[in-house]
Amino acid sequence: MAASTAAARRTEARAGYDAFLKECPTGQLLARISDKWVGLIVSALAQADDRSLRYSDLGRKIPGVSQKMLTQTLRSLERDGLVSRTVTPTVPVRVDYRLTDLGSSLSCLLSSVKLWAENHFDEVSAHRDTYDQAAATSA
Repeated sequence: MAASTAAARRTEARAGYDAFLKECPTGQLLARISDKWVGLIVSALAQADDRSLRYSDLGRKIPGVSQKMLTQTLRSLERDGLVSRTVTPTVPVRVDYRLTDLGSSLSCLLSSVKLWAENHFDEVSAHRDTYDQAAATSA
């Protein structure tokens, strides 16, 4: 049996990924990056123009996100290698977040989805109203 390198094993595994299969691990990653808070946090960090943002800056930039959800989402993004966290030992402690190169590569896609939602909300809303009216009359 021939030994293979780690890179060769990763390439072979990557060829077998299929997010449509229930047991494929890419489904977990898709679930993570399709989360509303992930999209907003990554977009906010991308808009920071290569600067880091403090935790409180992110909380202000994303109205409606609870401290718990912001903390959980930032931790998961850090674990996935999409966000880096820098702690500066001051009083109070300063914590800054910035996109990694991997996170920046994702930010282009998520920012585009955010922009699409902002540009097409009125159209989608009109379709929802039409659908709801039709459903109400047929009930």
